[in-house]
Amino acid sequence: MTILAHRSGNHDSSPEVPEDGSPFVPVGERPRYAAPPATIDPDTTKSWLRRALPIMRAHRGIFITSLVLAFVGLVFQVQIPLLLSKAIDNSLEAHTVPLQYYVYWVLVLGVAGVVVGYVSRLFLFRTAYAIEFDLRNIIYEHLTRMSFSFYDRVQSGQLISRANSDIRSVQMYMTFAPMILVQCGIAVVAFGYMLSISVVLAFVAMATMPLVYLVGLKMRKTMFPVSWLIQARLADVATIVDENINGVRVVKSFAAEEQQLRTLAKAAKKVEWAYVKDADLRARWGPLIQNIPQLGLALVLLFGGYMVIYGHFQYGNILAFNAYLLMMQVPFMMLGMIIMMGQRAAASAARIYEILDEQPTLVDRPGAVDLVTCEGDVLFEDVDFRYGGQGSDNPLILHGLNLHLRPGETVAMVGRTGTGKSTVARLLARFYDATGGRVLVDGHDVRGLTMTSLRSHIGIVLDEPFLFSVSIRDNIAYGRMDAPMPEVLAAAEAAGAAEFIGQLPEGYDTVVGERGYTLSGGQRQRIAIARTLLVNPPILVLDDATSAIDVHVELEIHESLRRLMEGRTTLIIAHRLSTISLADRVVLLDDGHIVADGTHEELLAGTPLYAEVLAQAEETEARLARAEPEAPAALNGRQR
Repeated sequence: MTILAHRSGNHDSSPEVPEDGSPFVPVGERPRYAAPPATIDPDTTKSWLRRALPIMRAHRGIFITSLVLAFVGLVFQVQIPLLLSKAIDNSLEAHTVPLQYYVYWVLVLGVAGVVVGYVSRLFLFRTAYAIEFDLRNIIYEHLTRMSFSFYDRVQSGQLISRANSDIRSVQMYMTFAPMILVQCGIAVVAFGYMLSISVVLAFVAMATMPLVYLVGLKMRKTMFPVSWLIQARLADVATIVDENINGVRVVKSFAAEEQQLRTLAKAAKKVEWAYVKDADLRARWGPLIQNIPQLGLALVLLFGGYMVIYGHFQYGNILAFNAYLLMMQVPFMMLGMIIMMGQRAAASAARIYEILDEQPTLVDRPGAVDLVTCEGDVLFEDVDFRYGGQGSDNPLILHGLNLHLRPGETVAMVGRTGTGKSTVARLLARFYDATGGRVLVDGHDVRGLTMTSLRSHIGIVLDEPFLFSVSIRDNIAYGRMDAPMPEVLAAAEAAGAAEFIGQLPEGYDTVVGERGYTLSGGQRQRIAIARTLLVNPPILVLDDATSAIDVHVELEIHESLRRLMEGRTTLIIAHRLSTISLADRVVLLDDGHIVADGTHEELLAGTPLYAEVLAQAEETEARLARAEPEAPAALNGRQR
């Protein structure tokens, strides 16, 4: 009997335990790190910075402490010009106070500034990396929830760029811009001291500040489009590099290295143009913002000099005044940096929000239940499907598909290339939703089951197996990381992989290359089969899973599969007669629906199309075998 457990939400960590005491246990490990304490505000009407504020507020304690300490350190610095002014007036001219008194206080303030600055910078960088950690996890968690239709149209290089360089741009502005603003705030304190010395001279010094503000506005307006362009073109370069690395075997097999270099050079040239344009804008506006305050210094020297000459000002005061004016210029020099960082961060945040604002098309429905135990009864009932959804212009892949797989039954599905055989497996695991009809597991519409529980009962071995860049043991145990080694060994033995694994230099501890390309295609498929068998799913889908395995090894695996498929509902998508022989019955898929159903002998005798499909498959396989013989494994050079 199928057991269901109701769920109150997608992230319920304590599912209800059914009467037999066997709760649904999700596949995978519990997270070792706490989830980000906050996330991006979903309100798209807010500015990018206001949407990111919840993340900053989550770290406000250490961040505010950093800013306060930075301000205190700057206050210490502001005291030094005043002490120097008094030292000149009281010690060097009037000789009323010992000079060492002022030297002592300057040293004390200097040491205190160093200590406070160290702690402030330490807390600032901790905040910066904590925000970066949160942003990266927020994006990755969102990507794990996105539907397959999202990945069908999004380039991986674009995602990698947004999860790396764009996050870094946002993080730098969110943490370092407030610190720079604090330093700008110290200019207010310095201006207060300037007012205490001379009100008239203080306003003369600030006469150029409105010009700085106007130039800053103009600079911000011109920088944003270029900043967006830079980030977008960097993502294009990342996409080209990612595709060339992952497809290096295709590139080399067609001797297309020069062609790909030209493609990369073209994209890199576009990045270069954007960076040069950015540098041109920086060169045009940056010096203006940095040097306009120098006019204020010239005015101070002019008017202050006359005041000293005519006895209205002391030497120490004008020294302190100029020191404060120089201190005020530093924040204005940084103002240009803030504007540049802000425009780069705004462009990057917009690109990040494009991803975060897109919601998955497949989610657990309200009231979805967990499929705790599964008998393996599978029914496709008048199923229609087209990629892109109901309103798409894409052609129908399946229409009126009816197929029943009884518990423990093994069914082989045969059909021409492109008839939708793999699509059937994707609908079963709810990688996509049927646009018409229903897919039922144990009498329950898969759209009413939680996706995690549904997929935990379905094991799929694809025709193009994917391995991770970890050890062979970890690849086999991917679905059950806590599986004991004897079970891993048994799964490898059942999949026919134990022999070649034992011949590798480090056995099960051998780390495979990216995507497993240091192994042959047949070896990768056997590890993928072992990975699925270790999970021991009640429903098994073999999507041309033995196509890259030679006939001798395939027959050995079939002997193991026959034992393992006992009592397990199995759908085999195959072309080889040897694989079809594993099935209790065969269905022929053509024009999007089942056109024949029976044993191999019955279809061979009564359905000419079935014999034609098998003949074409054998001819294609023989042609590929002659044209592209499989290379030996890269790690050990032994045959598969």
